[in-house]
Amino acid sequence: MWRTGVALSWGIALAAVAGEAAKEPPGPGPEAGRVWRLEEQPLKPTRGEVLSQVVSEDGCHVACVSRVGDKVLVTLDGEPGPECDGIKGDPYFESDGQHLVYEAVNGGKAFVVVDGRPGPEHDEIGVLQVEHSNNRARVAYQAASGGKWFVVVDGQAGPGYDEIPGGLRFGKDWKRMAYLAREGAKRFAVVDGRPGPAYDDVDPWSIEFSGDGRRVGYVAAKGGQWFVVVDGQPGPAHDQILLRVPVFSADGARVGYIARQGAKRFVVVDGRPGPLHDEVKQGSLEFAPDSKRFAYTAREGSRWFVIVDGRPGPACDEVEEGLPLFSADGKRFAYAIRRGAKWAVVVDGVRGPLFDELAGHGPILSPDGKRVAYAARRGEKWVVMVDDERSPEYGGVGAGDPVFGRDGSRVAYAAQTDGKWVVVVDGRPGPHCDGVLENTPVFSPDGKRVAYGAESDGKWFVVVDGQPGPRYDGIMVNSPVFSPDGKRIAYGAQRGEKWLVVVDGQPGPRYEGIGEGGPQFSPNGKHVVYAASKGDKWVVVAEGKPGPEYDRILDYGPRIHPNGVVEYLAEKDRQLYRVKHVPDALF
Repeated sequence: MWRTGVALSWGIALAAVAGEAAKEPPGPGPEAGRVWRLEEQPLKPTRGEVLSQVVSEDGCHVACVSRVGDKVLVTLDGEPGPECDGIKGDPYFESDGQHLVYEAVNGGKAFVVVDGRPGPEHDEIGVLQVEHSNNRARVAYQAASGGKWFVVVDGQAGPGYDEIPGGLRFGKDWKRMAYLAREGAKRFAVVDGRPGPAYDDVDPWSIEFSGDGRRVGYVAAKGGQWFVVVDGQPGPAHDQILLRVPVFSADGARVGYIARQGAKRFVVVDGRPGPLHDEVKQGSLEFAPDSKRFAYTAREGSRWFVIVDGRPGPACDEVEEGLPLFSADGKRFAYAIRRGAKWAVVVDGVRGPLFDELAGHGPILSPDGKRVAYAARRGEKWVVMVDDERSPEYGGVGAGDPVFGRDGSRVAYAAQTDGKWVVVVDGRPGPHCDGVLENTPVFSPDGKRVAYGAESDGKWFVVVDGQPGPRYDGIMVNSPVFSPDGKRIAYGAQRGEKWLVVVDGQPGPRYEGIGEGGPQFSPNGKHVVYAASKGDKWVVVAEGKPGPEYDRILDYGPRIHPNGVVEYLAEKDRQLYRVKHVPDALF
């Protein structure tokens, strides 16, 4: 059967077990000789009763919401913000984790606080959006004062309108902005602060920028007809625009959408309507990554087709959701179809053999787009198709899809044969085992090495480049992991009631548990770091050496910075600390 390794939840230490089976001395780890400088900075205590706590996704910043008397206070890394009557929702960190934003209320007025600095007061605040751009936090929201609504960007208010429904849309790097506004009975889009032409209606959620931010489109109506407006110019009129969002190509040069005229549906690309259909599947229109080709799924009568560049593929009863799949260069495409009770994969318009079932997500393309692979069942037997080559028949295949290496030259998958499991790499099966760890095999970032977790006779081990490693009682999920250069490998393992991290085949010290994130490599591949539970305490282990003991390590920690510095937030005796392990190369 397909097997899953033993996992340990982050933040919950397993109880120590007396009289464990083996008393091995803790391993020193492969780089235990390295020198580390420890920096431990206590954060200022949070005033009042702590109501909630939010940690940034990089694990390096924490916000605490507390009540002080009849006031609410938000503290960022120990530094208090302004006292207020209340806050709306929880504070949250923007994408890079460096900036904290929340909406507060004081004396009946609402305002936005960014990194502890309050903004202007308003009667009401609508949708709040935060982004990191050009090394600073960008904050935008709708606000109402004196009966008018306006958009505030980085503290600067725009013109006022009767209503600003829907959300705000931004182009790349927030250099452009668009939103819908209403003044009286007329509705219009405001792009870069300039109101566009008025219409009877504008879909407030249809505004869309191209990926490069240079173009903008939206859906509008006048006189009972709907059309797509791109860069201020309305296109042809239709009875209805389906999905109500224009689709831009990757380079922004092309735009398409699905429309209805009478009872017929069709696709419009670059202003030119395509053939009429009984139905066009919502959301199926997409451009290839090179922007030169496009595809969508349509129905004629009871038959469905995938139409690529205006040419329909084989007729079928169903097209697998989320397909077709284009290669990165746009030259190839693949998708899965059902005809009656049978399934087939179509590659570049040519239907392959019929099967009773397709595994996983159907066909996958190699990163270079030159190869296609999928697993399929006919009767009781499974095969893996790689390009036009069919594997031997198997009793089963792994739960995931086949996996390609980075350059597409190598492929691996798990399969069952004669009641045993094997991992097949480039057509060659590895050693037999009773189970294969979930989400493995995995290739190294350079695609030269492959590893997976396996189980035999109740014991788990990691196979690296065909060579089985030591046996343990469990292997952590999301293991093993390669270093960025692919030269090193690490994973969490269980022995008896204890857990340890194995780096390059060498076991480290044993603990009651390993943090859910497991071992991490630094960007240069030289450092290995993980969190571990030691009795009822938690430590961060760097190069096999444990750091100070804490009552807990906060969520998402530890983090390894590009320069190799390890940083995390920890708590001891109700005191929060910012902790850094600085490698010897930096001092």
